[in-house]
Amino acid sequence: MSDLDLLTRSLARNVKRWRTERGFTLDVLAARAGVSRGMLIQIEQARTNPSIGTVVKIGDALGVSVPTLLDYEQDPRVRIVPADRAVRLWHTEGGSFSRLLAGTEAPGPLEMWDWRLMPGESSDSDPHPAGTVELVHVTAGELTLTVDGAEHRVPAGASASFEAGASHTYGNRGDEPMEMIMFVSVPPVR
Repeated sequence: MSDLDLLTRSLARNVKRWRTERGFTLDVLAARAGVSRGMLIQIEQARTNPSIGTVVKIGDALGVSVPTLLDYEQDPRVRIVPADRAVRLWHTEGGSFSRLLAGTEAPGPLEMWDWRLMPGESSDSDPHPAGTVELVHVTAGELTLTVDGAEHRVPAGASASFEAGASHTYGNRGDEPMEMIMFVSVPPVR
């Protein structure tokens, strides 16, 4: 079985599990996540490989992290993610990417990401649920972080935190690749 097949099946099983645990019907989850009921059916039946944006929306609506939705080997106390098992969820032909390194559910979803943006490239993010916070640490180049229309420059060695309930964009306007580690903390679903 390929890695993509394994992730598709894990996503199907985990979306259905968390939807059922939360007591959400397909219609309720579709409305909360802003995705179609048909898309949710295809995901739960492992008949589609949705975009990372769709997976993030579903995770936010369920109050669980992306790693939890994609997880196929979870130990209750310790979970080690080997380098070759980190999941690349977004990439461009120019060499930009985001890679999900690890995540947890206590007290709410917490994710750790590895990002690279090549010169001139950017990635837009829809607003996350109210109370979501992102932390970034730039290890190379310079990040142009735009939050709710306001630009902020974050050079190598610097860190930033922001409330991610507004639209935001990660950009690289420099001449060299920008690399950063990012943490996303989502409040638990009530």
